[in-house]
Amino acid sequence: MSARLTGLTLADAPSSWEALGFALPVGLGGVALTLGAPGRGIMGWTLDGVPSAEVDGLPGAIGPAVPSGARHPNGAIGLDHVVVTTPDFDRTSAALAAAGMPLRRVRRVGVRRQGFRRLGPAILEVVEARDAAPGPAAFWGLVVVVSDLDALAARLGERLGAVKPAVQPGRRIATLRREAGLGQAVAFMDPEPGR
Repeated sequence: MSARLTGLTLADAPSSWEALGFALPVGLGGVALTLGAPGRGIMGWTLDGVPSAEVDGLPGAIGPAVPSGARHPNGAIGLDHVVVTTPDFDRTSAALAAAGMPLRRVRRVGVRRQGFRRLGPAILEVVEARDAAPGPAAFWGLVVVVSDLDALAARLGERLGAVKPAVQPGRRIATLRREAGLGQAVAFMDPEPGR
């Protein structure tokens, strides 16, 4: 069995996600979001198919996938990717590979590297934070797939930044502004072409 992301634990209040048009409990294509944890941002992940979910400072637990939950009024249909930052790209990459999450590809953006791994329904994107102080890897944000990005933009208004072309060909993305009150970066993206 290969590694699979089955959940994320976030410190955001459930009401903050409801205000963005998510139905509770939040399920995104087999990934359950547990809300209201102590702290700020993404507090951990749940994985299946791995010997340990705690990798290079990323806290986690092991658990199976859960049903997706209710239909979301905002059109959310899945989780595209989760972003992790690290001051030591090679160390984090080696730790993830040893935990059963092999590297699929590396993309260079200037002097920084981004590493991508498939974790079942979502992608793990590891971003090299060359200016960060030494330390463990850290969760940074997530990208939600929505069926109609233009309708979501109309619904969220000023809480959502401009819709722009994504790095992925044929897709668009828009980032939630800090004023929306979430503790981690969140962006919304079109589905893959043909889906």
